[in-house]
Amino acid sequence: MTTIKAALAGAGAFGIKHLDAIAQIEGVEVVSLISRDLEKTREVAAKYGIGHVTTELSDSLALPEVDAVILCTPTPMHASQALACLRAGKHVQVEIPLCDVLSEGQAVVAEQQRSGLVAMCGHTRRFNPSHQFVHQRIAAGQFHIQQMDVQTYFFRRSNMNALGQPRSWTDHLLWHHAAHTVDLFAWQCGSPVVQANVIQGPIHPTLGIAMDMSIQLKSANGAICTLSLSFNNEGPLGTFFRYIGDSATYIARYDDLWQSSKDGKENPIDVSKVAVSMNGIELQDREFFAAIREGREPQASVAQVLPCYEVLHGLEQQLLPSP
Repeated sequence: MTTIKAALAGAGAFGIKHLDAIAQIEGVEVVSLISRDLEKTREVAAKYGIGHVTTELSDSLALPEVDAVILCTPTPMHASQALACLRAGKHVQVEIPLCDVLSEGQAVVAEQQRSGLVAMCGHTRRFNPSHQFVHQRIAAGQFHIQQMDVQTYFFRRSNMNALGQPRSWTDHLLWHHAAHTVDLFAWQCGSPVVQANVIQGPIHPTLGIAMDMSIQLKSANGAICTLSLSFNNEGPLGTFFRYIGDSATYIARYDDLWQSSKDGKENPIDVSKVAVSMNGIELQDREFFAAIREGREPQASVAQVLPCYEVLHGLEQQLLPSP
């Protein structure tokens, strides 16, 4: 097996999740690590045996041995960096969101189609075993979604990342966290979103973003979704999904799944055999590298997820102040 050599940009919380995942995948080697703080990047590189360290993505793109790049960088950089990777002849996986401006995401899709390279976005919910289990039931005709009820709750009244470290950019409920659910809802329904509404709470005086948001979606096949998001929630933290269907009700929390019974109990479902790993990030990375080897479109390709960002753009337009 020929080794795929990868570069990874972003040595923060999510970059480390990808490094741990790639360590479990045969035939893949991270040969270059890019991040802003050179000394911290060197420390991470030493831990994972990565030989090349830089603060500039262009340095890694210039390495002829690099086949592919995974981008775990700040949201505003995602689209421009994905374009740079594709134009340098490198396959690319960009962490969610693909973009925070629709036209930039469209440009990435156009460049992927021009180049024929693999370009994928990290819509991890498609890969979590809990959601894969539900998807398999849907594909088998055993379950049909009537409604999804989703709660995405974090506590972020200051600009910190998942490790509690100061962030140089501001996260966003709409373009980042809602993207997970908007894409998952359409994918699980097998039907595009045809109606979407949004309201938001007050804008934070220093962060400049809404800290609370409520979104309603309807798919072409009639299923509906209610999504509540907050950066004001003190716990529990994360995203929690309730699938209400014609034959069951499932509750998904990351990689775990329960079936709700009529007596109010939550009965755990063993999803350990759904895929080769219980780690959604690892399964996501396995799909990326498998698509490169097999010369095919990956699950969650930039083209497949672009409709999600079209919906987000429409919601953003609803939130603009009236002229």
